[in-house]
Amino acid sequence: MTFQEQIQEGIPSVLPQPKPYETDINHAPRRKEILSAEEKKLALRNALRYFEPQHHAELVKEFSEELEKYGRIYMYRLRPDYKMYARPISEYPGKSEQAKAIMLMIQNNLDYAVAQHPHELITYGGNGAVFQNWAQYRLTMKYLSEMTDEQTLVMYSGHPMGLFPSHKDAPRVVVTNGMMIPNYSKPDDWEKFNALGVTQYGQMTAGSYMYIGPQGIVHGTTITVLNAGRKIAKNGEGLDGKLFVTSGLGGMSGAQPKAGNIAGCITVCAEVNPKAVHTRHSQGWVDEVVTDIKELVTRVRRAKENKEVVSIAYQGNIVDVWERFDEEDIYVDLGSDQTSLHNPWAGGYYPVGLSFEEANDMMAENPELFREKVQESLRREADAINKHTAKGTYFFDYGNAFLLEASRAGADIMAKDGINFKYPSYVQDIMGPMCFDYGFGPFRWVCASGKPEDLQKTDEIASKVLEEMAKTAPAEIKQQMEDNIRWIKGAQQNKLVVGSQARILYADSEGRINIAKAFNEAIKNGEIGTVILGRDHHDVSGTDSPYRETSNIYDGSRFTADMAIHNVIGDSFRGATWVSIHNGGGVGWGEVINGGFGMVLDGSEDASRRLESMLFWDVNNGIARRSWARNDEAIFAIKRAMDSQPLLKVTLPNKVDDALLG
Repeated sequence: MTFQEQIQEGIPSVLPQPKPYETDINHAPRRKEILSAEEKKLALRNALRYFEPQHHAELVKEFSEELEKYGRIYMYRLRPDYKMYARPISEYPGKSEQAKAIMLMIQNNLDYAVAQHPHELITYGGNGAVFQNWAQYRLTMKYLSEMTDEQTLVMYSGHPMGLFPSHKDAPRVVVTNGMMIPNYSKPDDWEKFNALGVTQYGQMTAGSYMYIGPQGIVHGTTITVLNAGRKIAKNGEGLDGKLFVTSGLGGMSGAQPKAGNIAGCITVCAEVNPKAVHTRHSQGWVDEVVTDIKELVTRVRRAKENKEVVSIAYQGNIVDVWERFDEEDIYVDLGSDQTSLHNPWAGGYYPVGLSFEEANDMMAENPELFREKVQESLRREADAINKHTAKGTYFFDYGNAFLLEASRAGADIMAKDGINFKYPSYVQDIMGPMCFDYGFGPFRWVCASGKPEDLQKTDEIASKVLEEMAKTAPAEIKQQMEDNIRWIKGAQQNKLVVGSQARILYADSEGRINIAKAFNEAIKNGEIGTVILGRDHHDVSGTDSPYRETSNIYDGSRFTADMAIHNVIGDSFRGATWVSIHNGGGVGWGEVINGGFGMVLDGSEDASRRLESMLFWDVNNGIARRSWARNDEAIFAIKRAMDSQPLLKVTLPNKVDDALLG
């Protein structure tokens, strides 16, 4: 059976043979026991409804064993036999070019080189899933292969509800993930309802089919490290010989060492999972691996003396690094943490003093003790960081809920007011005022042809567009423009591609529209093939997250989620090819609502019309909200947007003299 025939088959009428559990693959940790006996029966009923009754007797035992052994029903038997990767768009079966593009993106999210736990359909973050099980994957791909441009596929937390009649300007796919009633958004609610097979954690770009590997965050991380360096610079010097200490080498955190190299510093990144260390080292995202703490001390001292630009993965626990560097008096210039603390009890953070295997066993067999160990480790890490910051280290929260979970563990990380943290979020200090308020965020594109030469051409097109814009850019955004031009010009030599031929580039509304127009024109002229536009949800408008994306909103509205909902509704009727709205991406279940989109450019007039309408809203929705919060940079940006578009009329805030308030 050909690849195309397997896609079109969906769930096979004759069951494939059970597949062996492959131990050389990086698997999700076993989830804790949380369902009652009756709830386990419900989980089995829910799983078996994908299959004809004649298969139930054979599958019920197998699915029951999966549920007991792994805490979830993944339906490993249904994993396809073909290799999982983003093929050129021409290789996908179907009636709709837009649907083929979505199939490409789904397969990229599950590519072994991209996905964190590919057999469990988890792309990154420990639990960020594309689907809950392999039946959902097969059925979704079948629907996409049958879809016309007069239909919309509705996705319900990984489950394909079905194809519904619509029209050519409607989204081809509408995705929701984890959209719980608010009172049912605690971490154990996710464990329970995910085990039942009725919801999933889509992270940000996993369940919305827009993940592009660690490159997806490396540009933002580079901007963050560069500007953190500018904050600590005494005389405008760069990061030569300066040390950046952090942790995590997973799907998103794996970008940190590469960003450190681009920014020009010494990076030490701790990671407890040997397979994650191997993956990032083999892909060239980290230069060296060290497994001995004494050797790490020696290596860092030599790097400091020689002012090397080098990234070092320490295969071990970050707490040991912070404590040992304090004892050895190794000065840390910049510090952070990007372990998946949105998921602290199920593999997102590993406590010090336990091996990786011991921690995984305890997580499933004694979750209460594991929770105690995690919180003890967080207190120790915070204490060690406090010692370094007392010596002058600039530490920032990298939006992974480190400070939030450390505070819940009773760590000494609260400010004197007892309300705020003593360390800033990187959004509060850097990305919010410098990027998001001005409309700059993680615009991205994928060359659907799969050709590296198409990606190189798009890099050149984007570079020319930005250089032309920079000539007349206002002083307020000159630095952002310069950083982005530097980034795109170095993109090829930095070898950022993992999986699909994709690129990320921070750009504002004007930049995104101009670049997208230029791409569409190049496609029309036959210079490049189809291009898929998108962005990270971690952006100007897409995400309401009080401890990250909207942490620099100070009018009291940072705990509201209107903006993310408005964003995805507005994108859906302005021409997005697919839209998604999620609970929980980035910082934890119940802690954030985030939305995203995908848009296919095919060189047509329709694509040109849609991109201008949708991209303008997608950014300026967020700038309008940020300006209403009295953020000066956003007020500047939205006034500039109103000057460029006469139909835009935004309510502006009137500022109050503080003296009147006493």
